[in-house]
Amino acid sequence: MPPAAKSSAPIQRPLWLAVDGWSVQILDQTRLPHVVKTLRLRTVDDAARAIVTMEVRGAPLIGVTAAYGIALAMRRDASDASLAAAYDQLIHTRPTAVNLRWALDQMRSLLQPLPKEKRTSAAYARAAELVEEDVATNRAIGEHGLKIFHDLLARKKSGEPLQVMTHCNAGRIATLDWGTATAPMYLAHAAGLPIHVWVSETRPRNQGAALTAWELGGRGVPHTLVTDSSCGHLIQRGLVDLVIVGADRVTARGDAANKIGTYLKALAARAHRVPFYVAFPGTTIDWTLRDGLAEIPIEQRNARELTHLTGLAGNGRPTEVRLAPEGTPARNDAFDVTPARLITGFITERGVCRASTAGLRRLFAR
Repeated sequence: MPPAAKSSAPIQRPLWLAVDGWSVQILDQTRLPHVVKTLRLRTVDDAARAIVTMEVRGAPLIGVTAAYGIALAMRRDASDASLAAAYDQLIHTRPTAVNLRWALDQMRSLLQPLPKEKRTSAAYARAAELVEEDVATNRAIGEHGLKIFHDLLARKKSGEPLQVMTHCNAGRIATLDWGTATAPMYLAHAAGLPIHVWVSETRPRNQGAALTAWELGGRGVPHTLVTDSSCGHLIQRGLVDLVIVGADRVTARGDAANKIGTYLKALAARAHRVPFYVAFPGTTIDWTLRDGLAEIPIEQRNARELTHLTGLAGNGRPTEVRLAPEGTPARNDAFDVTPARLITGFITERGVCRASTAGLRRLFAR
């Protein structure tokens, strides 16, 4: 087995209420893994910027950040006009992750009937509840995923580690505490189960290399970074026992949108009969959509993310360099859609189910 990457970086929640009791501290994920820096959100504009620039990222964390954005707006002006403006500003920050809309709808439906003098305290209280709900939800996802790990380990030769592949970062800094796809990894490692994680780099923003590797290293989980283009090769060679990823939106029939590059892993997994699981909370399901390829909006991000790369220079400072010739046009699709037929199953806080309307309805009847 390849040697595990190491990291001494501290792991913490990516969002918390500041000591002043009203502003919001976030972990600036654009600076990781080389610089651990926090930022303070004081206004709804700050919250919107943090989401757009990916200082916070990951569908559940985006939702919680938006909820606190509403609270910050209410603290400044609790009028109907302010609530409507904050909702409209935040809903347009990222188009693909459905948790954003879910959290904003939660806040709006709670606050609209209330008198202005009660809105601020109610907004902060509900945002705090969403944080704790997310922690409990992701722990439950981990427990259900752990059962799959146990089953697969029972089929392996004695002592061999379970070889898990993941993509992008569906970890504890994309959510609150446990992550979705990483939750069973953390629980398995804590329980002493032999596991090893293949971490794909996840171009162009390299969330796998920069974030997932940083997280797993901080917890001591054995892992190895690999290029995106080598993942099919590893699956083909029998070096992967299962693939588990997160999701930003799941349709009613089971199509799943996740970071670009997920679909290719699903194709390789299906071709070589490797289980492919998607882990997500129920809030990620968009019951209004069926055909993911036709209906899920795919975010188009700045081409500079492809043409340039940021890393640590020899002087120890983060530095941006250009990869492509100056003026090269580039297309930057941030997500792709994996059809339900390629997905072995969904891991949710309510259990594991088939990637289908019937499977989802069995767990989320209401």
